[in-house]
Amino acid sequence: MDSLAAVRKLYLDLVQKCIINTIYEDPNQGFWSPKVFDGQLRELGRDWPSKAHSMIGNRRMLNLRQIMEHVIVNNIPGDFIETGVWRGGACIMARAVMKAYGVTDRRVWVADSFCGLPMPDPKYPADAQDKHHSFSELAISLEEVKSNFSKYDLLDDQVVFLKGWFSETLPQADIKRLAVLRLDGDMYESTMDGLTNLYDKVSRGGFVIIDDFGAVAACKQAVMEFRKSRGIEDPIQNIDGIGAFWHKSAEAAGPSPDSALTASAGD
Repeated sequence: MDSLAAVRKLYLDLVQKCIINTIYEDPNQGFWSPKVFDGQLRELGRDWPSKAHSMIGNRRMLNLRQIMEHVIVNNIPGDFIETGVWRGGACIMARAVMKAYGVTDRRVWVADSFCGLPMPDPKYPADAQDKHHSFSELAISLEEVKSNFSKYDLLDDQVVFLKGWFSETLPQADIKRLAVLRLDGDMYESTMDGLTNLYDKVSRGGFVIIDDFGAVAACKQAVMEFRKSRGIEDPIQNIDGIGAFWHKSAEAAGPSPDSALTASAGD
């Protein structure tokens, strides 16, 4: 490894540790586990950190980082977007990777209501029993997310915020092309809004990451229905038992990192 690559890795390692906070080890604030720091839960993204800027855990964060590096190194065109950002950690990681590689022609789109999740819409029976709207811990303001970007010196004109419900913001967003689409809306409606409005903008050779695929049945249902309706057969790759992704088919887009990403992320 040359000196530039070594420094780049050291920087991204440190950013990753800061975002998920395995440095100061803040305790869990969720209801289903003791309110202490548990390294294994943080590794797998199974807790709600009280201070960390992301709850997706180390394996899903590593998956995102490796995918971002892959699309940059292999010149897969397009921006990054996450729909449902909480404290902004995954988007901060994406921007950090761009910064580390000197990328100035891609944007990070940060899409969220910034006031929590919506109440279930009767139009979507799969969301009928969803309770995410009742968790105040999920309502993080736009000002707080911007402040978190600033703490890493990564708040600049390559970061674009989309405030509002996905059904209203995504159809109007001035997004031309995406290299990475990361969906973290938990619900059927939010997941389907992301896929319906953004999937066709994902470049061949780009990636679709579903944060809650293995955790929320309604999210998985939306993904499977969309894939079936569009005839998508690209294999779904497991990350950590909750997150999953697929690589949008393109033989000429460079070697697929699917097996390496899955192996490094674990089961």
